[in-house]
Amino acid sequence: MKNLVKIIMMLFIASGASAQSDSGYVFTTIKDLPATSVKDQYRSGTCWSFSGLSFIESEVLRKGGDTLDLSEMYVVRKCYDYKAEKYIRMHGTINFDAGGAFFDVFWVLDHYGLLPESAYKGLNYGEDKHVHGEVNGALQSFVKSIETNKNKKLSTAWKGAVDGILDAYFGNIPESFVYDGKTTNEVDFTKKYVDIDPSDYVSITSFTHHPFYEKFILEIPDNWLWGASYNVPLNEMAEICRYAVENGYTIAWGGDTSEKGFSFKNGLAIIPDADTEDMSDLERAKWENMSQNDRDRKLYTFDKPGSEKKITQEMRQEEFDNYQTTDDHGMHITGMVKDQNGTVYYKVKNSWNTNNLYDGYLYMSEPYLKLKTMNFVVHKDAIPKEIRKKMGIK
Repeated sequence: MKNLVKIIMMLFIASGASAQSDSGYVFTTIKDLPATSVKDQYRSGTCWSFSGLSFIESEVLRKGGDTLDLSEMYVVRKCYDYKAEKYIRMHGTINFDAGGAFFDVFWVLDHYGLLPESAYKGLNYGEDKHVHGEVNGALQSFVKSIETNKNKKLSTAWKGAVDGILDAYFGNIPESFVYDGKTTNEVDFTKKYVDIDPSDYVSITSFTHHPFYEKFILEIPDNWLWGASYNVPLNEMAEICRYAVENGYTIAWGGDTSEKGFSFKNGLAIIPDADTEDMSDLERAKWENMSQNDRDRKLYTFDKPGSEKKITQEMRQEEFDNYQTTDDHGMHITGMVKDQNGTVYYKVKNSWNTNNLYDGYLYMSEPYLKLKTMNFVVHKDAIPKEIRKKMGIK
């Protein structure tokens, strides 16, 4: 019996080692910061709420607080309410959709507080997971009909009607609820368990169409709240990310995930360099004569670490200007690792469930972060003092 147990254990260990080897990448942890469990946004465009709240949950842990599971749909519901009002005030000229930004999460925290998942699941429409096609369509159609109505004035009923749709799909917001055995409300819950000051957090980006070390409103459709980001040079943006993680701060990251170098299944986000190592076994003429599909298969096999492009400020700006870098997705950086060649990657928590190679996480290379970051949010103390001084942050 003991020998059988030993054999089973050996087979288990061998299978684990094989799985790691089959991935082609062997990662060693440099920094692994506290984070809550991976969630699943499912068929909803609410990554900004999932990643933003995951970031806040980690900040609570960093400050010595309890492990929290905050309600993403409470934040989504509050934002939809205000987004509808702003859409009408702007005569339908701003984006009204499921998308959002990290600014939205902090806006809700600042104005209303937060709720635990146990008090507000936002599943009031016969589904076990978040499926938002119908509610998105209903809200979009309704606010559009209000904006284009032929009465030449607005009634006093339309805001209540929006609330009615939101209550029908997400549920009524409770006036009180039981948490940790005690009756409380959103304000008291937030003061006791969250204790986060939104003014301590800053959004950072890096583009040349605005002056460095100043704030500007990032021109992306989902920034409907018109939140402002600090603009810093590319090398300093990357330096802030490294400094933050090395000093115990996680990062709320937003950027482009529609690239062929982004593979959730394989748990990787990379920018392969076609001109160096990836072409080492090919003649240039043969490479140039390949179809685009064959080139993609060669570059994006994710079978082993390879050389990546050197990212410049000019390259980053060009891809933003020509729509090659778009605002696709929000995730949560919770650590750093290195591969078998010593190359550093960021450990990134996603909100697409745990059904990938790394149980819902992925590893993002520094070139990918430099090129495809739209913006990120960190605590102001996560910024090196000399850079913070240039930004005018005390």
